[in-house]
Amino acid sequence: SGVVPADRVGCSGSRSGRNADFEQFGGKAYGSNAELVENSDILFIAVKPYLVAKVIQEVRDSLDPRHVLVSIAAGVPIQTLLCAAGPEARIVRVMPNTPCLVGEVAAAMCLGGKADESDEKAVRMMFEAVGKIYTVAENLLSAVTGVSGSGPAYIFMVIEALADGGVKAGLPRDISQALAAQTVLGSAKMVLETGKHPGQLKDMVTSPAGTTIAAVHELEKAGVRCAFINAVTAAAQRADQLAGPAKL
Repeated sequence: SGVVPADRVGCSGSRSGRNADFEQFGGKAYGSNAELVENSDILFIAVKPYLVAKVIQEVRDSLDPRHVLVSIAAGVPIQTLLCAAGPEARIVRVMPNTPCLVGEVAAAMCLGGKADESDEKAVRMMFEAVGKIYTVAENLLSAVTGVSGSGPAYIFMVIEALADGGVKAGLPRDISQALAAQTVLGSAKMVLETGKHPGQLKDMVTSPAGTTIAAVHELEKAGVRCAFINAVTAAAQRADQLAGPAKL
């Protein structure tokens, strides 16, 4: 995205193949986490949640006040990160989602420890290069997980179902799927760019006694709204369960 030159980005991982892939993009792969920490200011902790505390503890002695730790691990609370890094650590916890891979992330962050507005600004600058990020209280990150963290899976299911419907109605699979995906993309842009309520935009499509209102009636009978609400709350509740009490 051009925010940080590639030669100023480093990584350290347990898989040599991953490091080689990283270097193909112009970044530098370090031989150990400690070496990476010594040569970095902002550290992204991008490992499985059960490994987060262990990885931070391994480099704790190398951390100093200049370091900002950005965790993108789901379900790992700030208190656990502080227990591993020390009470003086500057912590930013982020919940991103997979559309980051195509420059359309929907993310949220919260600050912890000694992190301040300058840290928030730095993290915001990086994530806004690949989409949108919002600052929330930590107790809302589980809700963020339910809406946007897990949300792409819901939308992929919607696209798949729309495409299946098109196939059932006679469309070739490739055309049906392309139409479904483009419809989701265009509809999302209308919400974001017009500022209108989704219900208002829906009403613009549903003419009296027309095809759309007939379809909307079927969706309402199937409980689609309730299913999405339940999905979001189930994911949020599961995120709370995974977080649990702070631990090392």
